[in-house]
Amino acid sequence: MQVSELIEQTVAGMGYELVDVETSPRGRLLRIFIDKPEGIGVEDCASVSNHLTRLFAVENVDYDRLEVSSPGLDRALKKAADFERFAGQEVQIKLRLPVANQRNFSGTIVGLREGRAVVKVGEIEHEFGIEGIDKARLVPRF
Repeated sequence: MQVSELIEQTVAGMGYELVDVETSPRGRLLRIFIDKPEGIGVEDCASVSNHLTRLFAVENVDYDRLEVSSPGLDRALKKAADFERFAGQEVQIKLRLPVANQRNFSGTIVGLREGRAVVKVGEIEHEFGIEGIDKARLVPRF
């Protein structure tokens, strides 16, 4: 079992959503982003960190540093379900390949349509395949 699958199973079993896993080039740093509907506090991060530390010792996962964090207000959108969950919010999207000579889009998330993310930019709705999105982040409004 890969480390990311192990982390996802463990975090889900604890009642959290795994948002993202980042590793350093040599895999020495593991950065885990977790979330839940009520939000994440320091106690949540500490609890997941302690649990994963013990699990990694048992599973012989080699790493130097573990960081567990909330995804923040500018959270990354990784899964199709994220575009449904955050419908109505502002988003910035960077595509892997340009569409009409454009790779960057900013607009409002409409939701999902046939498994594709729908984003309204101005008065125009654009549909993007999830696999074609390089990065997507919420834009916090204060």
